[in-house]
Amino acid sequence: IALNLRDSGYDVIVGLKSRSRSRRLAKSDGFSHIHTIATSVQNTHCVCVALPDHMHGRLFKSDIAPNLAPGSTLVFLHGFSVHFGFVVPPPNCDLLLIAPHAPGVAVREKYLAERDLSAFYAVQQNYSGRAEKTVLELAKALGFEKKRLVKSSFEIEAIGDLFGEQAVLCGGMAELVQSGFELLVAKGLPAENAYLEVAYQLDLIVELMKKHGIEGMYRRISVAARYGSERSGKKIIDRQVKKNMEKVYAEIASGRFARQLNKLTDKEITALNRRIRKRVDSGFEKAARKYAK
Repeated sequence: IALNLRDSGYDVIVGLKSRSRSRRLAKSDGFSHIHTIATSVQNTHCVCVALPDHMHGRLFKSDIAPNLAPGSTLVFLHGFSVHFGFVVPPPNCDLLLIAPHAPGVAVREKYLAERDLSAFYAVQQNYSGRAEKTVLELAKALGFEKKRLVKSSFEIEAIGDLFGEQAVLCGGMAELVQSGFELLVAKGLPAENAYLEVAYQLDLIVELMKKHGIEGMYRRISVAARYGSERSGKKIIDRQVKKNMEKVYAEIASGRFARQLNKLTDKEITALNRRIRKRVDSGFEKAARKYAK
C-alpha cells in the first residue's frame, strides 16, 4: 500500500513500532521517513491504517488518536475495527474505507503490471466536505480505477469480508481441498497425484468462474466433469454445510468473533501458526512447492 502511494507521487511517512521487524524492510524499499506511529501521525494530515486488524483498537487509542490533528483524514483498508467499535474516530475528521479485493502483495503486483484490480470504498464521515473526492483520488493512487470501485459501508464490508474468507475463500476451501487430498492418499494414490487432482487446477477453475460465471464454467469443462459435478456437488456441500455457514455468519455479525480476535496476543498467534503447520499434510506441502516452480 505504502509503495503504491509513493510511486503514485505521494509523500509517504511510514509509521511502525520502534522494535518492528518491518523497519528494515521499509528501509530496503527506499523509504527515508520511518518513524514511530505517534510521530508519523503528528507529521501527516492523512493517516492510512494498514496494521493487523487485532491491533487497531489498542494502537489507535495509544498512538493515533492522541496525535491526530483536527481535520485529518483517516483511511482504513478493512471495516473491521471501526464497525465493531474497537476504533472510535473523532467527529472532526474524514473517515474513509478502501478495501482491496486481494491481499497486499497482489495489490502491489497488479499495480506494477498496470492491471486492473477492484475494491470496495466508503465514506463514513465527511468532515471536510470533500471526502468522496479524496477517497477516489487515493484509490486511484493505489491502483484502483473508478470503474472497478464498488461503493459499500464499513459494516457491510467488515461482515462480508470475514464471512467470505472464513466460510469459503480460505477456511472452507482449504478444508475441502485437504479432505479430498487425504481421502485420495488413504485410497492409495501417491501424494503428488492427489495434490494435482484436488488443488493444482483450482486457479484455472476459479478463473473460469470469475470470467464466465458458474454456469459458464460448467459449459467450458468436459461432459464427464459437468455430469459428475452436477451429481456429486450437492452431496458434498449439502444443507448441513449451509447450516454451519449460518452459525459462522451469526458469530461474525454478533461481534463475537471480532471480540475474540481483538484479544489475540503474539503468543496466541504463534500457537495458531503452530497448529496450522501440524494440521497440514507434509506430502501436500511438498507437492505444492514442487509445482510452484
